[in-house]
Amino acid sequence: MTTGATASQDLAGDYQLDPAHTSIGFVARHAMVTKVRGTFDEFEGQVHIDPDISKSVVRVVIKAASIDTRNEMRDTHLRSNDFLAMEEYPEITFDSTEVGLADEDTARITGDLTIRGVTKSVTFEITYTGSAKDPFGNLRLGFEGSFVINRKDWGVSWNAPLEAGGMLVSEKVTVEFDVSAIKVT
Repeated sequence: MTTGATASQDLAGDYQLDPAHTSIGFVARHAMVTKVRGTFDEFEGQVHIDPDISKSVVRVVIKAASIDTRNEMRDTHLRSNDFLAMEEYPEITFDSTEVGLADEDTARITGDLTIRGVTKSVTFEITYTGSAKDPFGNLRLGFEGSFVINRKDWGVSWNAPLEAGGMLVSEKVTVEFDVSAIKVT
């Protein structure tokens, strides 16, 4: 991601997401007047960066029960069958199917996003934010990005009408991530 059509040889390799320094979250409009933000606190992910960027691979597995919006009653509702149905579908997964470059510091990734047992293809861009050796000698890479989905496409259709018109929860949800990945090989 910093050298045109191929990844820098220095960055090629296998990486693990560092959960202590990575954020995977979402934003949805609530009552048509404000945005509610949430995060997933338990996840794991692997990234393989190949010198031929098209051979790179991304896989992320999120524990649905780890959803946190800072409101326990709302979190319990989001874990229920109305939304994530986490008892039947405990994981949200993403598996890349295509990786390419949008520009020198931005990759375009297409992959299969599975929520509630429904798999749909999504495409988004991630921006390379840099690399550094941490105090423990680990090579870390940073990436950030976001994309918008319609939750109904994954069977997440619960809603409630508002007295003044409109619905309680927006259909569109923005997925946001800020990633620190540690090189393992």
